[in-house]
Amino acid sequence: MLLLLRCGKQFLLKRRQQIHLIPRTIMSSTTSGNGVMFQLKVDPLTGNSEWIVIQEQEQDDFLSTNNNKQLLANTCYLDMLNDTPRNTAYRNAIDSTLLSLNHHHHTHVLDIGSGTGLLSMMAARAMGISSSSSSSSSQSRGTVTACESYLPMLKLMKKVLRANNMDGKIRLFNKRSDELQVGVHMTSRADVLVSEILDSELLGEGLIPTLQHAHDNLLVQGYKTVPYKATTYGQLVESTHLWKLHDLFSNEANVADGIRLVPKGKETILRVKQQQFAMHCDAMSEEIQLLSEPFKIFEFDFSKRPDSHGETQLHVKATNDGIVHAVVSWWVLQLDEEGNIFYSTAPKWITSPFQHNGLTSSYSSNRDWCDHWKQCVWFSKGKGLPVSKDEDVCMDATHTEISISYEFKAQSQLSETDHHDFRPHDSHITLSPERIAIYGDKYWRRSMLDAINYALKEKDSPLCVIADDSVFLTVAVAHLSKTSHIISLFPGLREKGAQYLQAVADENGYSMDRLEVINASKQQWTMSDTHQKKVDLLIAEPFYFGAEGMLPWQGLQFWSKRTMLDSILSEDVCIMPCKGILKACAMSLPDLWRSRRALENIEGFDHTMVNSTLGACGGLSSSSESPCLPFFTWQCGDIQKLSDECTIMEFDLLKPLSSCQGKAKVEFTEAGVCHGFALWIDWVMDSANNIIISTGPDRRYWKQGVKLLGEPLIVGKNVSGICSTVIEASFDSSSGELSVKNRL
Repeated sequence: MLLLLRCGKQFLLKRRQQIHLIPRTIMSSTTSGNGVMFQLKVDPLTGNSEWIVIQEQEQDDFLSTNNNKQLLANTCYLDMLNDTPRNTAYRNAIDSTLLSLNHHHHTHVLDIGSGTGLLSMMAARAMGISSSSSSSSSQSRGTVTACESYLPMLKLMKKVLRANNMDGKIRLFNKRSDELQVGVHMTSRADVLVSEILDSELLGEGLIPTLQHAHDNLLVQGYKTVPYKATTYGQLVESTHLWKLHDLFSNEANVADGIRLVPKGKETILRVKQQQFAMHCDAMSEEIQLLSEPFKIFEFDFSKRPDSHGETQLHVKATNDGIVHAVVSWWVLQLDEEGNIFYSTAPKWITSPFQHNGLTSSYSSNRDWCDHWKQCVWFSKGKGLPVSKDEDVCMDATHTEISISYEFKAQSQLSETDHHDFRPHDSHITLSPERIAIYGDKYWRRSMLDAINYALKEKDSPLCVIADDSVFLTVAVAHLSKTSHIISLFPGLREKGAQYLQAVADENGYSMDRLEVINASKQQWTMSDTHQKKVDLLIAEPFYFGAEGMLPWQGLQFWSKRTMLDSILSEDVCIMPCKGILKACAMSLPDLWRSRRALENIEGFDHTMVNSTLGACGGLSSSSESPCLPFFTWQCGDIQKLSDECTIMEFDLLKPLSSCQGKAKVEFTEAGVCHGFALWIDWVMDSANNIIISTGPDRRYWKQGVKLLGEPLIVGKNVSGICSTVIEASFDSSSGELSVKNRL
């Protein structure tokens, strides 16, 4: 299991303890100064983590194993390198910038966060440090210094440099830029800075502190930089979908089940973090009503030392009547000083919004779908801000070193929740937007309550163990059964969960003397842990805090917990869910497949040697399998289902954890091009198989596992198309790993 810190980005590796991240993969790493890599490995079944020490000589072997190849496959590198508009813009800007310098002057270029070395090689080529040179800087008009803090990526960069005859022509350091010293690592201050330390929000990868340190310590006065400038833009929107992702109080008020996860006066006790969330807004464009024209927010000039803090007040005219549920934002890069080369992360509904600002034809808003840079969404508080056409909306925007935030001036009078801001911060629980939407979904809640009532049937004073991080199940059981004793494991929430249960007890009609939270880290339980009573109900959603962005079978942690408790389960114990069903369907995913296809020549540089390690599809040997990766498939650009759903195998949660395998024949029901399969788990909550919680592609609040094919298949019920295929899966109970293969 891997924890993604957008590997290779120096700032996050330095500050991973200070920044809250929703993990997207299940392993992270850092390095010491002596060539040792520390790998954080998280067990997918127990959730327990440990740091593994990997010596320098072991690292190539470590990355060559199948399980650990997913380490880099889960990063954004492959998607970034397949972004042709990005690559071309950087190449043109680097060539233009270096061409403008005095040819008689020896130019020093610094590449921060060098990744595979693409920008470094572009700079070296532009300065005549060509692959044919017998040595590097001595026979050319320049020097390139590159730093890459993520050691596995630095290993890959060395392979790329070697394959392109650039080995030894670029000074490469396994360090963060703030660890570089002029006179020690760099012979002189650099004249030109090239970098790509930008995230979807722009600032989240530490752009500002990195530039500040470089300006003060590593760059000459009057240095050049690529990119040159960035401007953030925004637009006010109304969207019911976006509203449901954060306003649990209003959505819960429309549900008549008597359970209040966010009681009146405590509306923010369960909440999303106040931040911008990266999303593919094009996928929801038909559900978004635009309430303003695009407006400029901040401009960052990278040729100057950036400020750590900035504020601006905007007056935005509403273009329609509606409710401002969110601000959708994006940025536009100006890569060259002359203003000829641009790159934008704008949504596709922004066709040519900046022509009046003088942007040239080099700018294109119709970039290909890519996952490494999305748009960002900032949620308006509560029910949102009602506006009328032509009304002036006053909005304050603030940026720190790593984030941008917004505040509506008029909202304190118009938003109901602002009057009931719950202050005891120790009781707050911050959840993902999708988890907030699930807890506010009346259909999901009804299914869960039906399952709980079924489980409680004919149980007198039951002992119920909640084996996951579900505050909903804990509150619901306490609310529905006045005689039950409840033990919540809360492996992720822990003490935070206990504080929350205490805070909402009165509004939900239960007493805390019937509830307790027990440390879930132990590997075996005895009757002394349950007050000498056997467990009558063992239930979960399943949901594990911090694992929302991972592969859907992460929920099989519940199977491990059920096995751990096996010796203290009663003979007639009710286990919920009682079964997990691994399901799949064939899909056309042209945008996603293109973004992960095998790399060849990128702006004149061979990258074929990184394909296997980065988990590319297409053009590889038949024995090379692309990994399953977690995606919201509905946000993956152009998509189409090509088959009915099929069952690959079942996990019998009534029995202890065991390895299992299965396969299914997939019959194609639609003609088209199959790029892979979406995989997910349907959780069967009751023994009668009547209550099923699906996490499939039609459910927007869960990520699916996506298994891309090595090569796309033309499929369908016709002469030229393949009519069926077989998909196989095996689950290893010792490691918690699920492997998936396709057999034609």
